[in-house]
Amino acid sequence: MVLESSSSLLITIIASNTSIKNNVATSIIHIHIYNKPLTKTIHYAVLITSTEAELFAIRCGINQAANSNNITKIIVITDSIHVAQKIFDPLVHPYQVQSAAILSELCNFFNRHKGNTIEFWECPSRLKWCLHNKVNKKTKAFNLTLLYPYRSSWEFSKKSESDDILNTWKMTFQASDSKENQFLDLLDDNDNIIKLSYIKGRSWLKVFGYSNSLCAQATRAIMNHAPIGKYRLRFFLREDFKCPYGVYLIKSRYHILFECGRFNSY
Repeated sequence: MVLESSSSLLITIIASNTSIKNNVATSIIHIHIYNKPLTKTIHYAVLITSTEAELFAIRCGINQAANSNNITKIIVITDSIHVAQKIFDPLVHPYQVQSAAILSELCNFFNRHKGNTIEFWECPSRLKWCLHNKVNKKTKAFNLTLLYPYRSSWEFSKKSESDDILNTWKMTFQASDSKENQFLDLLDDNDNIIKLSYIKGRSWLKVFGYSNSLCAQATRAIMNHAPIGKYRLRFFLREDFKCPYGVYLIKSRYHILFECGRFNSY
């Protein structure tokens, strides 16, 4: 329907997806051009991250689309929009080789005609939209096994080290008595516990990153180690641990987060 409704324009639609099994990244792109045969491209890479594989797939798709005659608009469909954002990230990051190559292709594409445009559409796999779902199924269908030793990318090595650190921390934390019963588990919108993760740039402390003081206060609240009434009650028995706002006997973490009128919902 997208292709047919846009028949008056020469549009290229690039559906991209990446899957990793047994440390083998499979990237597949389908390139749709109205009234032309579907172009399918498959790429394999060993011991790299999904971000690196997805960026390379997008690069190949844009390369083919930008060099096609009379194309005025490129639409990239991906379930990893955070990867596409790396293309236009001016800061230093390990994907700049791919980003520079993509920007070079786009520069030539835009200079060819001032009306040329590109759009990035985010399509989560769970939506199973036809154009992206076909690519998603194909990438997950491949299951290759490494037969020979390969070099790993710098990002893959960094990810492996981070995974080991997280797994060690989880085992140590759960097996010890450090957690006790005062540790605050953070929940998502579906009331599931938010786990430590750096995948897709979604660290669980990301929302506090812009403010050091807010991050410190949130950490104290999670560990119930803030200088509030309930904390003082454990160490300073003679001090007043009541909440000065209202008639609450103990100024607890739950009271501050959900009940106290001194603090707003933020």
